[in-house]
Amino acid sequence: MRLEQTLPLLGLLLCAVGITAQEDKEVEGEFLVEISGTTVTITCPFEDEDIRWELFGTAGDTKERKFIIKDHDSSPANLSCSSGSQKRQLYLNARVCANCEELDALTVTGIITADLLITLGVLILVYYFSKGRKGRASSAGDRRPRGQKTQRPPPVPNPDYEPIRKGQREVYAGLEPRGF
Repeated sequence: MRLEQTLPLLGLLLCAVGITAQEDKEVEGEFLVEISGTTVTITCPFEDEDIRWELFGTAGDTKERKFIIKDHDSSPANLSCSSGSQKRQLYLNARVCANCEELDALTVTGIITADLLITLGVLILVYYFSKGRKGRASSAGDRRPRGQKTQRPPPVPNPDYEPIRKGQREVYAGLEPRGF
């Protein structure tokens, strides 16, 4: 297969690997942060049910695995979750907005595909409408009279670059490379 045909396939493969890697993050022992509007949901990596959350050093009111911050103001926050003697810390610097729209991967893919198809359609239309106009001369573009085309004389030869003629090699005999 040619390179042009394999690039889209490679892109889809990379997207699939990226989505799989994002899904496996929770298993690896990392925090999972989800942002929806101004609500931020953080999932602790510990599997226990009795989890203590701390936000800026003050204990949270929930003991569940998920900690929800409603109406987050995009200010940085220090969070920690602990279960028994284990403790994990998270520095949260999430930008949120109230008027943002969430788009899933299928919607973004559809928008990009539609844009490419429209662009391709415009290119095809321009090609077919401009195809027949290549040989036509414009009537208003060139106002000078058309006469016989005169040939230009050859350029004046430069005496510094004379061609080597038979029997005149001695002119260039002194131009041999010299050893240093």
